[in-house]
Amino acid sequence: MERKLATVLFVDLVDSTGLVTGTDPEVVRRRVQRFFERVSHCVTTHGGIVEKFAGDAVMAAFGIPQAHEDDAERAVRAGLGILEAVEELELEARIGVESGEVVADDSDSTFATGEAVTVAARLEQSAEPGQLLIGPSAHRLTLGRIEVEDIGPVDLKGLDRQIWTWRVLRAGGGESQPRSRRAPLVGRDHELELLQNTYERALRDRRAHLFTIYGEPGVGKSRLSDEFSAALDGATVLSGRSLPYGEGVTYWSLADMVKCAAGIVDDDPLDVAIEKLRSFCEDEVVADLLGLASGVLEAVQSERSQQEIAWAAREWAQRVAQEQPLVLIFEDIHWAEEPLLELIEHLVTWVREAPLLVISLARPELLDIRPGWGGGRVRATAIELEPLGQAESEELVDALVDGGLSAEERQVVLAKTEGNPLYLEETVRMLAEDGAGDIGRIPDTLQALIAARIDRLAPDAKALLQRAAVIGRVFWQGAIEWLSPELDTLEQQLDDLRLREFVLDEPRSSIRGETAYKFKHVLIREVAYGGLSKSARAEHHTRFAEWLKERAGEELLEIRAFHLDRATALLAELDGAAPVELQREAAEALAEAGLRAFAREANRTARQHFVRAVELEPTLRRRYLAARAADRLSDLPAVSREMEEVLAAAIEAKDHWTQGRALVTLAEAAVLREADVQAAEQMIDEALEVLEQDDLTGRFRALRARSTIAWMRGHLEKQEQLMVEALDLARHAGRKDFESEAADELASVYLSRLELDRAAPLIEQAILLAEQSGSAEARGRALRFAGQLHLYRRELDDAEAALDAAREHLAEAGAAWSLGRTINFSAWVARHKGDYVRAERLFRESIRILAPLEDRATLCETQRGLAELLLLQGRVDEAERFALAARETVGPQDVTSLSTTTMALGLVRAAQGRDDEAEPLLREAYDSIVTGEHRLHRRDALQALTGFLRDRGRGDEADELEAQSERVLAAPETAA
Repeated sequence: MERKLATVLFVDLVDSTGLVTGTDPEVVRRRVQRFFERVSHCVTTHGGIVEKFAGDAVMAAFGIPQAHEDDAERAVRAGLGILEAVEELELEARIGVESGEVVADDSDSTFATGEAVTVAARLEQSAEPGQLLIGPSAHRLTLGRIEVEDIGPVDLKGLDRQIWTWRVLRAGGGESQPRSRRAPLVGRDHELELLQNTYERALRDRRAHLFTIYGEPGVGKSRLSDEFSAALDGATVLSGRSLPYGEGVTYWSLADMVKCAAGIVDDDPLDVAIEKLRSFCEDEVVADLLGLASGVLEAVQSERSQQEIAWAAREWAQRVAQEQPLVLIFEDIHWAEEPLLELIEHLVTWVREAPLLVISLARPELLDIRPGWGGGRVRATAIELEPLGQAESEELVDALVDGGLSAEERQVVLAKTEGNPLYLEETVRMLAEDGAGDIGRIPDTLQALIAARIDRLAPDAKALLQRAAVIGRVFWQGAIEWLSPELDTLEQQLDDLRLREFVLDEPRSSIRGETAYKFKHVLIREVAYGGLSKSARAEHHTRFAEWLKERAGEELLEIRAFHLDRATALLAELDGAAPVELQREAAEALAEAGLRAFAREANRTARQHFVRAVELEPTLRRRYLAARAADRLSDLPAVSREMEEVLAAAIEAKDHWTQGRALVTLAEAAVLREADVQAAEQMIDEALEVLEQDDLTGRFRALRARSTIAWMRGHLEKQEQLMVEALDLARHAGRKDFESEAADELASVYLSRLELDRAAPLIEQAILLAEQSGSAEARGRALRFAGQLHLYRRELDDAEAALDAAREHLAEAGAAWSLGRTINFSAWVARHKGDYVRAERLFRESIRILAPLEDRATLCETQRGLAELLLLQGRVDEAERFALAARETVGPQDVTSLSTTTMALGLVRAAQGRDDEAEPLLREAYDSIVTGEHRLHRRDALQALTGFLRDRGRGDEADELEAQSERVLAAPETAA
């Protein structure tokens, strides 16, 4: 069974009942038989096959079993021929044609099923006598070669949507017999020169430069970088790629480079690999961190930092580049995970006094996920490879065919391939391999072209190519032998694929003793993979995972997990569920991959792995880890839902470790999402009862949750006590990330009291501890508090810089709640700087992040901040909307935010001239917080109320109120 891109044709006689009535049955039989013969002749003449006869209807397929680059056009031409032939028989017919993916049997019947079959049949039924109707896919594949009349959307029986339809009017074509050879690099002289100039600047300045090459598939990004690097003399050139599936292999590109430089293969014994790496790196700390990133070391489940890995990569690159110029080529970074992108930018920013050129190859979609890539760096260059111009395309065609095309045929090739070098190369090669053919059959899509080339392979070579596609862009001969034990001529078939340039030799194999190959282009691999049935894909994914475990052990665990996951998903789709043993093996691999992702703070990847592991084989531990990953990502709805289930299961299993942590996590969610501090306190009390005394991590988190409750209630003295206790506990636990967090929260107490001199050293300590811990989230949080300190001191440029840096670290860690809170403070900085446009954008961005989390603690503050900003701009109606939203969001026991949101609404009412509502609101805001410890918010509430009174000519009342408040509001330093 095989999946094919095919075109289906249905033809049926019109008024066959009238033909039979009153007519001699032998005459009828002869006329119908001649109809079938004419239909069969037209179909087979155009390279199709007759699938079946049903009554007076015929179904034909084009692209089964042999695909052609122009199957849709062949089907339409056959249909037009059938209409002419039927007319000669003094009969009438109607025809429907559609293209799409179908599943075909391997048997002689080649029976095809798929939506294209249904649509073609329904189009035939909707056609008028003598009409040939085509659907959207067939129209797209024949665009420019078939003249049509647009009928528009049509309701087709049995389909739940309308199908856009065209009536075919007429068609045309031509022939050629060219030869093909390897394509030279054409039309990239300026790009090569720019690359060379950038490299020379890196040599001259002894600084790192980033050079990004953007381009669509097949436009020549890799070819350009290969041509440049091949011409370098006296430089170290290392390259690595990001895998198309990208999960769980964050540093795969770096791993390729490090292993190549150190002479490591993936199946080296652990001690040998470590020794090679340490010998090469010299610094043992650098070696160990690179070993973690590249998979040389065994699974490390302790939490490690991508900042540490970035630092190690920088030290490694710096040393290599100091010996001789270093060129690092990162391929396919549009598939890279965020930490790798951060690492590349880190290298470019921080490698100093050493010549380093970093070349990144990417499709334009990289800018969809990383709009600022390379921006703001003085040593960053980006180019986009456009399709070749007319003259360059002609030069390339001439080089490929040596004049084997006529001028007319040459122009057809140039027009249809539109300057894409790979399109040109593959099109000309197709014509050469075909020996002869109609030049009009050149396909409009690369998928159709490659599928046609693949179908021209010998059966064994085609099977080999498809199984290699299951493995990935790079594959190993040993793996193919494992997947294809029935192939006796495997080496011969590999040689054939190399000669036909479906695959290339891969110079370095990452597995000892294994010859490696690489698909010439990723699209060749994708088309080959797409041709396999889902059942075959599942089988080969499973068998490759077996081979990978045997040959590479746990070093390539993430890759093995991917293949096992694909196998289980495919079998579940086909059969409702995969075999239990396969599900168990996949779940184990995915859970382990999730732990590794946790270790490098790739929390989104970890969440995906854990969730999938739970789907396959739920265990209490995996369910907890999935919920914990949601917690790291601040997905409060998921945390509340999943941790409730985890808690119930932990209680039933008498698992106190999990029970305690689930209770603390639920308490934190209850505070942020529901503002239910009583329920949160009760859960924390329960957690402390079940947590072991020596469970310092669990107890720290419980204290941290209690401190949040104290903050919301305005009990800063209580919060201070809790954080002093938590700080001591963190030191005993040896957790510098916890120490940093406790120092931050202690500093927040002093910031709220406006005791800025007491907060400053704690924040400095928190930043140092965060750097030592290697946690991106810890560093982002500490920098956020640094930004607050600068804001309160009116050091606005420093505040902006600290908060921008904090945002980068928090985004890396996926800490959405902390990120939203940080952006809120960035908005306040912009407001104080008078940049209202940026402030509004930041407030709205914070709301966009926080609202889906169902947060109430910070969201209400952002809403009221935006309301006050809009008031400053005279946009009173908009301000009212956000002030009211803040009042709805705020929790009933959130003392500080109750005051600030009440104040914001009071200011809006004052701006609306509704003083009878404004004054009570402003007094309520002040009275609710005047006796508390939050000096910052007391001061803001006082200023709002006294400002209102003075604006109404009641200065004496304002002075008296300020005098009464002077003592309690006195601050040791001037604040924002």
